[in-house]
Amino acid sequence: MIPRSVPRKISHNEAAAHPPRGSPTHHRIYFLNALATIQVPNSLLRGVPVTQVAADGTTQTATLTLSRDKFTVTLSSEASVAGFFSKSAVMTHRDVDISEMDRIQRGQSTQYFERAKKKADRMGILPKSELFRGSSHGSSANNSYPSPSSVASSATALHPELSFSIIFRGAHTLDLMAATSETRDKICDALDRILLAYQRYKVRVAHEVLLLRYVWLNVNDHGRLGQHMPVQQFGKVLQEINFVMKQRDLQSAYDHFGKVIGLDRSSRRKGLTFEQSATFLHKIKRDSWMVKPVQVIWNDMFGEVMNNGKMRTTVSDKTFLEKFLRGKQGDAKATLVDVRKLFRRLHEMEIAHATPEPIDPSRISKDQFEAFLHAPENDVFDPEKERFNKVDMNQPLSEYWINSSHNTYLIGDQYTSHSSVEMYSEALYRGCRCLELDIWDGGRAADGTPVPVVWHGHTMTTKILFVDIIKTIKVFLNFHPDTFPIILSFENHCSIPYQEYMAEKLVRTFGPSLYIPTEASLYGALPSPSKLRGMVVIKGRRPDGTEADAYDTDDDFSDDGEDLFLAKELEARNAELHKKHRVAPQLARLTLLHGHKLQTFEESMRTPSYFMHSFSENKVRSYCRSKSVYSWIDYNQTHMSRTYPAGARVDSSNYNPLLAWSVGCQMVALNFQTQDAFLRLNDGRFRENGNCGYVLKPSALMIKDGYSEASSPLKLSVKVLSGSCLPKPKGQRTRDCIDPYVKVVLYDVLKEEKEIATSFQTVVVHQNGFFPIWNEKFNFLVENWAVAILQLTLHNNTKDEFIASASIPVSCLRGGIRSVKLYDETNSRTGAIDFATLLLDVKIGQIVAEI
Repeated sequence: MIPRSVPRKISHNEAAAHPPRGSPTHHRIYFLNALATIQVPNSLLRGVPVTQVAADGTTQTATLTLSRDKFTVTLSSEASVAGFFSKSAVMTHRDVDISEMDRIQRGQSTQYFERAKKKADRMGILPKSELFRGSSHGSSANNSYPSPSSVASSATALHPELSFSIIFRGAHTLDLMAATSETRDKICDALDRILLAYQRYKVRVAHEVLLLRYVWLNVNDHGRLGQHMPVQQFGKVLQEINFVMKQRDLQSAYDHFGKVIGLDRSSRRKGLTFEQSATFLHKIKRDSWMVKPVQVIWNDMFGEVMNNGKMRTTVSDKTFLEKFLRGKQGDAKATLVDVRKLFRRLHEMEIAHATPEPIDPSRISKDQFEAFLHAPENDVFDPEKERFNKVDMNQPLSEYWINSSHNTYLIGDQYTSHSSVEMYSEALYRGCRCLELDIWDGGRAADGTPVPVVWHGHTMTTKILFVDIIKTIKVFLNFHPDTFPIILSFENHCSIPYQEYMAEKLVRTFGPSLYIPTEASLYGALPSPSKLRGMVVIKGRRPDGTEADAYDTDDDFSDDGEDLFLAKELEARNAELHKKHRVAPQLARLTLLHGHKLQTFEESMRTPSYFMHSFSENKVRSYCRSKSVYSWIDYNQTHMSRTYPAGARVDSSNYNPLLAWSVGCQMVALNFQTQDAFLRLNDGRFRENGNCGYVLKPSALMIKDGYSEASSPLKLSVKVLSGSCLPKPKGQRTRDCIDPYVKVVLYDVLKEEKEIATSFQTVVVHQNGFFPIWNEKFNFLVENWAVAILQLTLHNNTKDEFIASASIPVSCLRGGIRSVKLYDETNSRTGAIDFATLLLDVKIGQIVAEI
């Protein structure tokens, strides 16, 4: 996670690049040169030879080049084009903008690299065992690696130390290999520095300016930001940013604007510079609003006319503090010092003012006020709750909700889809800290070494190597050594030799990062996330030596008996799942969290704290509606519970996690490969506490008989005012303008332990994603504020397509006029989605009981 930006001193070089706002040239966009001083290898600016790994696993030579302004990387390679008589080679270029990049990832933890490795000689170490044949039950071509005899010799050695991936727009990758490890590291270090600098600088720039820079190169025929854009090209800009304007009206507005800024006819034909285009875009937005919410808020808060009778164009710091921050936003702790710091930042922001006259530093303009409304400081998600709090990380593990994944290895459904190592990397970067591995015997290597594999046993899903998964996790740990504990949840179907091999590999791969509990540490409270920071924890089986407990069978296995879909095909799977498996001592001693079968919660509360249970979603509902629910809540105060989707969810759909959270379950495991509304609830829950994967449970769930405290109802009013810079679905650029609407849903749990979702929907705004206006109010009753989550989802009315969303726990909501940062389906804010926000008016109030 990129650290939150903090105020800092401006260097002499930066001061020269950012002259005072009162200067005549303050409308210039200095952000365009923000990355110029970042040091990068000259070879990267000239073009570095690399090997590209394609989607099918094939490799080809390419050149990676960083643009002179350091905002764009370009991958150039030859492509074969079929002509009438013969094929010819043409150069292709793929540009990735810095704003689209999510991270730079070293190693080979992507699907493209996996496919390349399957094609390479590396897979030839495995014989034609079950790994290649697949299971006799539900056998499929998808279920095996290519036979070594059918794998062509790879011309390119796939060395992990040479490999890296550029992850962009959520789930897209450029997978590359450098000539040497030194070159790889120099490229990755340079791109990391540029990404960090971009994240630091962009908060000084208005969203409209960032959006224009993002679309400029794609639309402008000249390509470079220093060139001019004629009116015909500007029409394409409006199309890409989702605003429809008739060509006649655009031409008229363009000519008028050109005259206002002093351009003669020849200059107007030549076109506008980037800075002029930004100001023109701002003017279009300002003049096109019929009933502008910001104007209404401005007038309501500060008055349309000042005391001297003039129209109000600015507001003072004292008036802003008293009437807006304290009066409207309810921020009683705000001080004049805070406001003056905020005003300094707003005066440093690059906003495309239509009239860039100097402004008194103790005042802000209407444009600066609007920029503040959409800024991170004004987000509806309380920054204090979003920020990481290290003080809260010293309680036992049982006192936290833990971001957890189910069947982490799958990229699709539970029966026929592929397994991928990449899913572990994706889950970790999404904030997940409990990963699941279904581990089976997978044949032996040529030297007789056992080869454990991970797959959804006795189905047609594909297999991946256990060792590849733990290597991927180790790579993540290497670059994130301060991460809070990563829990590996083993569903162990392996025979003793394979378990012994697993234990050896775990110790060798993770070394001191593997938490190995001592016998003395097993009694008393569980360790805290702080104590386990940077470590891997094993959840599996740690038998106590009695005959009844010496086998690997627990709630994970018994509840999986609900997998009764496709009964004939899965009859053998269910029989296998219910077999008892003896646990190898070498693996048992590495295990902290011991799964065992539930008899009663009262009995389980007498077991050591490292004993835990697992429950399917159906069992969760059953227990929540029984008299045992309060015993379960008490159990979860000192012990761990993991829940997971019902086996009948063959499509890998998710269940609502709120019910399990409401009784204190720590590991509420979801299918991360299915990016649905329930996974987005999970994203919102763990946005709290810096997305570190651990959120301290509410106090009502941690004190005896305190559960009723969380059920005091609240009134919640949400008025959806407007949107800003809303993108097209899936980051597309060439489609028609969107017709957006917003779906507002409150997910809650009633006192009767039942989930409820109260849903409303705005009207559709046609052909305007740049600044749509709704002004629609919705009222909710919140029954359980400690777990309830408000979810706002942006849709395109055409085909009812998902565009973006945000999920905010009610306990993290702030009242007042607030902005909402939107996220794509991968929970990312990269590319065009990075500039997208909604504007809300939120009111939260207690319900006073009638006497």
